[in-house]
Amino acid sequence: MNKQISILGCGWLGLPLAKALIENGFSVKGSTTSENKLSLLETNKIQPYLVSLFENKIEGNITDFLNDSEILIIDIPPGLRRDTSISFVNKIKLLITEIEKSGVKKIIFISSTSVYSDTFPIKEITEETPTNPDTESGRQLVKVEKLLVKNTHFDSTIIRFGGLIGEDRHPIKYLAGKENVENPDAPINFVHQEDCIGIIEGVIEKKLELNPSDKMQNNQVFNVVAPEHPKRIEYYHKKAKKMNLALPTFAKNSTSKGKIISSKKIESLLSYTFKKEI
Repeated sequence: MNKQISILGCGWLGLPLAKALIENGFSVKGSTTSENKLSLLETNKIQPYLVSLFENKIEGNITDFLNDSEILIIDIPPGLRRDTSISFVNKIKLLITEIEKSGVKKIIFISSTSVYSDTFPIKEITEETPTNPDTESGRQLVKVEKLLVKNTHFDSTIIRFGGLIGEDRHPIKYLAGKENVENPDAPINFVHQEDCIGIIEGVIEKKLELNPSDKMQNNQVFNVVAPEHPKRIEYYHKKAKKMNLALPTFAKNSTSKGKIISSKKIESLLSYTFKKEI
């Protein structure tokens, strides 16, 4: 078994993931776009690479970064919040060209449940639900997912995470004291950083077990959020009180749009129980 993994994007999720994999006996190559972060990766026993994807080029030694790794984890955001004219799709197309030339045969792509739009009435969403993104980021993620899954040079697993939270990251910090917040009755679809890592580790274990000819199990898509779906108004008021923050006020007499993301498929496949309270 090849115990080397490359992680493109050692950020908020990628760095602790790399550390967890190393603890489990893997050798990890990790990339960053910041030269200042190279020493941090090296300190954590991650083989550091400075790699940046652009629409027309890749800067950095992408060949060596991919070399000798059986699995590549792609964990880079589309980066479209500040500039919707950027083509994340073109960046991934360039990356795919490099993957095809390498020995990487298994891809894990970190996507988002933003590929599903909020609706009224609010419905449960499974992997069988057609994607219908209402943001540019969501639309480009759908295109990237299709590019990866349809490629015959490697098999891809798409993991669509809900809202990411952790000890140092929670949306109530930005909503505290805000007025007329929309969608008070919309359900929460969050997942804790530790469960994200646990799920990815489980997927890696399954991917390394797969027979390459077993296409029925390859190229899968998974939705991943915690099983609890409290209403926004109840959830954020509870969290604000717990953190001693000002309560946000929600818009009254407004129709709430939303979705309830089901993670039953991944829970069943991995026999996984979510560990962290959202």
